[in-house]
Amino acid sequence: MKTSAPRLPLIDAMKGLACCLIVWHHLAFYGPMSEVARPLAPWLMDSLAEYARMAVQLFLVVGGFLNARSLAPRGASRIDAPLARIGRRYLRLAMPYLVALGTGLVAAMLTRPWLPGPLVPAAPHESQLLAHGLFLQDLVGEEALSAGVWYVAIDFQLFAATVLTFFVAQRWTSRPALAAFCLVSGAAAVSLVVFNRHPELDPTALYFFGAYGLGILACWGAHSHRPWHWMAGIAVLGGVALAVDFRARIAIALVAALVLLWAQARHGDGWMPPGPMRHLGGVGRISYSVFLIHFPLLLCVGALVHHRWPNLPWANAAGMLAVFLLSLLAGALLHRFVETRAAGPGRLLLAMASVLALGAVLH
Repeated sequence: MKTSAPRLPLIDAMKGLACCLIVWHHLAFYGPMSEVARPLAPWLMDSLAEYARMAVQLFLVVGGFLNARSLAPRGASRIDAPLARIGRRYLRLAMPYLVALGTGLVAAMLTRPWLPGPLVPAAPHESQLLAHGLFLQDLVGEEALSAGVWYVAIDFQLFAATVLTFFVAQRWTSRPALAAFCLVSGAAAVSLVVFNRHPELDPTALYFFGAYGLGILACWGAHSHRPWHWMAGIAVLGGVALAVDFRARIAIALVAALVLLWAQARHGDGWMPPGPMRHLGGVGRISYSVFLIHFPLLLCVGALVHHRWPNLPWANAAGMLAVFLLSLLAGALLHRFVETRAAGPGRLLLAMASVLALGAVLH
């Protein structure tokens, strides 16, 4: 939905970089195009498949930063109806998500006879679709219908937890900014040192709140009179977590939070990152839609290339590049015609019913 808040070029650039890396991670991780194209650049394919997924940490830190900036830029919030805010967040996430999910169902139906292996999701059933529509698929053990849909559910959990935390600090304490700081920093510390070390918790916000909380703290530090003290505190928090158990993904989140805090404190909202990063802002603005729509395109292009040129590395590499470029185009369209349009409960129920009906037809 449209907002009057100014764009932050650095934030857009970080989102654009993370979006591109995640799309290329899926292109390299899911065959068969990447398997055939691998001999052309084995190191690159292996690196994208193994390490590019860590770019999700940028989304987590940026998400925490932006939500703190919107809800409580200096720690104290003014949230009168927390459930209404959570509901609006659900509407914003769900409309483009449901459109992309429906597109993915059609793409899976068309490509199921042509693509080998487990890449193509099985025909869905009603409870599976309903769980996806409510962002509960991983919590209730349903198989994912598209790559990356887990993150949408996690983003919603993190936002809801943040709103309720700020509301509790505002409503039941006499010093809401201090209470919010204690709650967020404490939860982030526990997540980084305890929950994030247990992979079985990754369907929950508990696993990811550490990186998200670093983004919240970075926002508060950027709006404080002593940002360098905040940088030191964040560095200590992240350093302790890494000393307990070094995880590259947490190191990336820590660096991202510190860079955000430094850039905002030193240069303000309008700072444009140097070099190639400045060109990623446009991708960052449509990153959510690109993230949602790229997997159906991967299925369709992958099926075509696998059918026509199953053993030609260059043709499969060209197919991967085509998926990336088409994802940017389709993401821009989804962003313009769905993501930026205000959606009420009526439109959401219609979209949900349409996806359920489509799933019943394709089952």
